[in-house]
Amino acid sequence: MGIQRIGIIGCGLMGSGIAQCAAEAGLSVWVKEADDTLLAKGLGRIHAAWDRAVAKGKATEAQTQGWRQNLQGTLAFADLATCDLLVEAIPERLDLKLQTFTELDRVASPTAILCTNTSSLAVAQLSPVLAPHRLPRLAGLHFFNPVPAMPLVEVIRTLATSEDTLGELRTFVEKLGKTAVMAPDAPGFIVNRLLVPYLLDAMRCAEQKLATVEDIDTGMKLGCGHPMGPLHLSDFIGLDTMQCVAEVLFDAFGEPRFKAPSLLRQLVAAGRLGRKTGSGFYRWDGEKRQEALPL
Repeated sequence: MGIQRIGIIGCGLMGSGIAQCAAEAGLSVWVKEADDTLLAKGLGRIHAAWDRAVAKGKATEAQTQGWRQNLQGTLAFADLATCDLLVEAIPERLDLKLQTFTELDRVASPTAILCTNTSSLAVAQLSPVLAPHRLPRLAGLHFFNPVPAMPLVEVIRTLATSEDTLGELRTFVEKLGKTAVMAPDAPGFIVNRLLVPYLLDAMRCAEQKLATVEDIDTGMKLGCGHPMGPLHLSDFIGLDTMQCVAEVLFDAFGEPRFKAPSLLRQLVAAGRLGRKTGSGFYRWDGEKRQEALPL
């Protein structure tokens, strides 16, 4: 039968996006959060997206009603015990991920696939808290933000991941209407290994006053055909996330191109994290970018 029931740990931007896509694909989805407030916020984000789809004529009420029936929320790891696939989508902190996988090792079905949506950490770092029989069923499943719109998923294989597990994950990704690429279990995988130095270089250019924030973004958008400029994209990702990923990559490879610029650290320290806080390189009004802010 393959993957029919999926559990997602974390209902932030990434977790809610994965849950939305899985529910729309007809899977039974359970989303686990740490408290009622976070769970309500995450589920509310999904339901609001479906309401917008109906309002824009992209989905019918009957379709969204079916999707809503596919989606359940919980605060208990025990409710994930019958899931075929479990995807961790919590913040990029190894200590938190290890705690989560310790709980999953305790409750998950013996045949369940355990995945992390980490964007930078090596998947094998989670192995020590898992029983040996689970290691062939451990892999990375890296979605991109915003999940409903982005067509790519990186499938990350550790040295212990089985071919059967990889095949099931490829089929799952295809069921969501997305394309899978196989990535090595090295920090940054494929996309972030290439993307993050580019974004950090754009920040260095802004820091050195090579050009204004707007002109850097316009130059790369129109000169290279990118859908958005690097500083806009960094705000969209979250500057705290950018700093965290940069630190992981710099620790792993020691290359200057991965080092977080001083400007990035200053913005994060000032609470200017990008879209999520309403200010970063730009001021944000909800999802809409406004003017560039002083640096």
